[in-house]
Amino acid sequence: MKIFIGNDHAAVEMKNKIVEYLNSKGHEVVNIGTDSNDSVDYPDFGKEVAQRVVQENTLGIVICGSGIGISIAANKVKGARAALCYEDQTAMLAREHNNANILALGARFIANEKAVRLVDIFLNTKFEERHANRVEKLNNQ
Repeated sequence: MKIFIGNDHAAVEMKNKIVEYLNSKGHEVVNIGTDSNDSVDYPDFGKEVAQRVVQENTLGIVICGSGIGISIAANKVKGARAALCYEDQTAMLAREHNNANILALGARFIANEKAVRLVDIFLNTKFEERHANRVEKLNNQ
């Protein structure tokens, strides 16, 4: 699967751990984020990941210090459904109930190992079609 990943300066280490994991699972990873600790603007990366995810009908991951700002930026793109997740169950429900196509993470609040686990849960959870009507409403608001 092709997965787009974007991050700001606060999330370089976490992004690298996630990319390493995704590569080990055979995914094609497109790195849109920064690889530097120099300050950058997370909205630029959130927007670009969301645009590419929607255009190519695939999944993405966005990471900033809290995960909040970059998820807000991603969700401004029509068709993007970015979910900020900090726990296993939220990563699972984001896919099952909301058909989220972007996982947002906060690098300053969760450990890298947990982030990798959340990515694994997000990628391996299937959408439950019984929620399709609600997701359609999300797409049209």
